[in-house]
Amino acid sequence: RGRTVAPFETAMNSLLGMSRACAPTAGCVSRGRVARRMPASFGKHRAFHAGTGLRVARKMGARSTARAAHAGDLWIPADGPVDTNPFSAHAMEVMGSFSPGSAAVPGGGYSEHKPKTPPPDLPSLLLDSRIVYIGMPLVPAVTELIVSELLYMQYTDPKKACYIYINSTGCQRADGEVVGFETEATSIYDTMKYIGNDIFTVGTGVAYGQAAMILSAGNKGKRYMTSHATAMLHQPRVPSTGQRQAIEVHIKWKEVLQQKRAFVDILAKNTGHSIEKIDKDIQRPLYMDAKAAIAYGLVDKIIDKDSQAIDQVLSTDGWDNQAGLVKQERRAPPGGAR
Repeated sequence: RGRTVAPFETAMNSLLGMSRACAPTAGCVSRGRVARRMPASFGKHRAFHAGTGLRVARKMGARSTARAAHAGDLWIPADGPVDTNPFSAHAMEVMGSFSPGSAAVPGGGYSEHKPKTPPPDLPSLLLDSRIVYIGMPLVPAVTELIVSELLYMQYTDPKKACYIYINSTGCQRADGEVVGFETEATSIYDTMKYIGNDIFTVGTGVAYGQAAMILSAGNKGKRYMTSHATAMLHQPRVPSTGQRQAIEVHIKWKEVLQQKRAFVDILAKNTGHSIEKIDKDIQRPLYMDAKAAIAYGLVDKIIDKDSQAIDQVLSTDGWDNQAGLVKQERRAPPGGAR
């Protein structure tokens, strides 16, 4: 009999402890009523259901209490009224170890400071001020983003200016390895001329090759370089041909020559130099600092603190007005009370 009572008594003590800490779950009832509400299927044998189990528990109460206190693995509530407050100190101590329960505590929880929505990415934040930043070589993924942003700004407001910051090595890496087609730059250039917005260009860091062409494509008088930026002009470079037939190499050579002519024509138009001079200057890499780039006609000014190279950032009320939100003043209640 003793061997059979122990598991049941342990379950009873655990249930009574939970009923004290979580009164709404247990029904806010006393010890005897909890025992009578236990399901008939509890345990392997139905003989310990309801009154039988209660009588056994009362008979073995003193001995089991001492054994539980000695073992330290059971907690038996003291006799008296059950605490029905789910936010009492003891209930919080018991429930605090469960992460789902901690979310029920007012002002607490393991996810209290987690953001409710994903943070915006940096290009989206810059786009709010109509800024486009080219900070990588001109590969298809970069071109897709730049063209999309330009078209979006033209769609939102065809009269506001766009600002393009450039720190790119063009269609190649810094070590000279070709990573993109020359058409990546011409697609950005064509989009700049298509949208019709005023374009401010700012060279910061480096602007090599096709990136220098984009730098020169801004509106006249609105092309800038930072004081320590560098621009460089060079011929279009051919990627490794691999195993190709001679006729395929010849076809590729004609395509690169066509891209070079387009590159030279655009630079001649933007800088005011003749096609012959541009073609001669790019036979070897031509490096220019900010002052040399101004003298060459690639840019117009060195940017300083007072230069307009960013659109005016709207205030909070300005964003609300553009979004169509109407601010209403709260009326004071009768009697002047607040």
